[in-house]
Amino acid sequence: MSILVDKGTKLVVTGLTGREGSFHGLNNKRYGTDVVAGVTPGKGGLDVEGIPVFNTIGDSVEQAGANTAMIFVPPRFAADSILEAAEAGIALIICITEGIPVHDMLRVYTHIKRSETSRLIGPNCPGVLSPGKANVGIIPAHFFSEGNVGLVSRSGTLTYQIGNELAQRGLGNSSIVGIGGDPVPGSSFIDVITLFEQDPETDVIVMCGEIGGEEEELTAKFISENVSKPVVGYIAGFAAPPGKTMGHAGAIVSGSKGTAAAKAEALEACGVRVGRTPTEAADIAAELAQTAVS
Repeated sequence: MSILVDKGTKLVVTGLTGREGSFHGLNNKRYGTDVVAGVTPGKGGLDVEGIPVFNTIGDSVEQAGANTAMIFVPPRFAADSILEAAEAGIALIICITEGIPVHDMLRVYTHIKRSETSRLIGPNCPGVLSPGKANVGIIPAHFFSEGNVGLVSRSGTLTYQIGNELAQRGLGNSSIVGIGGDPVPGSSFIDVITLFEQDPETDVIVMCGEIGGEEEELTAKFISENVSKPVVGYIAGFAAPPGKTMGHAGAIVSGSKGTAAAKAEALEACGVRVGRTPTEAADIAAELAQTAVS
C-alpha cells in the first residue's frame, strides 16, 4: 500500500500552462500519475499534450473527476489557489510554491484545519511520491524503489539522498512525503507519521528533520505514546552556526532550543534511533527494514 497518493489519484495541476507547471505536471504524467486536468483562469478549452485545461478547479472536479491538486502558481496567487481547491472539495492539496507570505498561510492554515474534506501538504515542498504508483510534485522518482520504508521530511534534497541510499541497498519506500520547511506548514510530522503507522505495508518510518522550531521535539513525545513501528531520525544542521537561519524559513534556532543536538536528544529519549549523517540514517533504516521482512 501507500499513503496520500496511489493509482486512484486523479491530479489537477494549477498553473499547468506555465513553464514549471507543465514541465513537472508532464513528468508526473510520464511516471504514471493520472493527470486529468490543468487549471489556468482564462485558458479553459486549451490542452497541454492532451491534458484538458479548465478555468477553475471546480470545473476540473465536475468534468474530469479530479481528487488531488498540485499548486504550481506564483506566491501571490498560491493561497487563493489552495482555498479554491478546498472549496471545490479536493481531498489532497499539494503546494509546491515557495515564498508565500506567512500572513497568507496563516489564513489558509486556519481554513484547512477546520475543513473536514481537505488535507494540505506544503507549501514549499517537493510533493509526495508512492513508488510504482503515483508521483505528485518535483521528486525525482527514479531515485526511489518500491518497499516498506515510509519517509517524511522537511528537506527535499535530503529526502532524495536517503531514499537513493536505501535503493542502493536493495530496499525501497512505501511513500515519500515532503512536508516543507516553511514556518506554517499544512501538515506536520505527526500528521504523516500517523498515516504511516496505519499503513499495513509500511514497516519502518524515517523522519528527516532540521534545525529550528520545536516540531521534532513534539513529534518525539507523540511517537513514544502512539507509534508502534520503529522510527529512524536524522536532523540536518549539527554543524550550523548558532542563531543562523539555514536554508528554510522555518530553520531558526533560539538559544539552545531547536538545535540539532537538542532535537536528537529528545528523539533518542523517546526510543528513536538518530543517524548523525544521511548515510547513517539509511544504514539504520535498512537494518530495521530487513529485520521486519525476515
